[in-house]
Amino acid sequence: MRKFKCIVFKIKSLVLPSLICMFILFLLVFSKNNLAAAKSGLSLWANSVLPSLLPFFIATELLGYTNVIPMCGKLLNRFMRPIFNVPGEGAFALLMGIISGYPVGAKIVANLKENKLCNKVEAERLIAFTNNSGPLFIVGTVGIGLFYNSSIGLILFFTHLLSCLTVGFLFRWWGKSKEKHFRDATYSIENNSLAFCNLGEVLSKSIISSINTILMIGGFVVLFSIIISMLNTSHILHVLSSHVLSVLHIPEELSLSLLTGFIEVTNGLSFICELSSLSISFKLVICSFVLGFGGFSVLLQVLSITSKANISIKPYFVGKLLQAFFAAFYTYLII
Repeated sequence: MRKFKCIVFKIKSLVLPSLICMFILFLLVFSKNNLAAAKSGLSLWANSVLPSLLPFFIATELLGYTNVIPMCGKLLNRFMRPIFNVPGEGAFALLMGIISGYPVGAKIVANLKENKLCNKVEAERLIAFTNNSGPLFIVGTVGIGLFYNSSIGLILFFTHLLSCLTVGFLFRWWGKSKEKHFRDATYSIENNSLAFCNLGEVLSKSIISSINTILMIGGFVVLFSIIISMLNTSHILHVLSSHVLSVLHIPEELSLSLLTGFIEVTNGLSFICELSSLSISFKLVICSFVLGFGGFSVLLQVLSITSKANISIKPYFVGKLLQAFFAAFYTYLII
């Protein structure tokens, strides 16, 4: 038994190094396609992600130095506590996460915990439903850009919002056994008040912190653009879709789009919309499912943010899976 455990441990310790070596090999073998994918990912980040998210990051960082978030907490605690079992300050993370999209909600939840406006269990509940895709992406990119119909975008955004609130309500019971440990904790807010005398210093800190986060997101966008290019060029995605997912009796074209969507949401949605064999209603249900999950690219972005704040990624992963199924179900009901 001990020898078996040693063998399993050795195999696990070799998995990541083997994957990294394979990644480097594929970088060399498929260098031409990888270069085009990297340029495409960098262009997407520079033209879409950077201008849309950086202002939100700076604004939310600045608000952390004011009394706006504690004031929201006092006003909205009567709603957030009975419905979601989180402090009222969580409403700010929910609202900004919905308005601005990934991964603003996760960043705000991490800031709330670091500023001691919520404890670890409450942060885990919040992270499960406050990090969502924004209306600019769902209505603009998906609805108008892919389906050429703003009404479709509004339907997808409504079901996305409704599913995230459903997950938030279900997660009000998350961590009940651990909650006793934090029940008597007192939250203390550091005195970092924003004033004209320290505006320059606070603004500099906010910009530096926001740029670090946006550069991290850019790295993930480029990396996953290359990974998807590698998987397509090497036909690994086709092999998985034709053999592994055939067990579930899913058509190859659809399974390929779903796999791509699980890796990176934008490419997956684009592939789904191009499938001529599917009806528009079925495409909406599948797109709603992919939007609800968000993809492993976003999951790793969230992990890089939450790990610094000592927040478990498990509730986020479980919450996004639930949100995917609820979003697809609600879309089906509306159709």
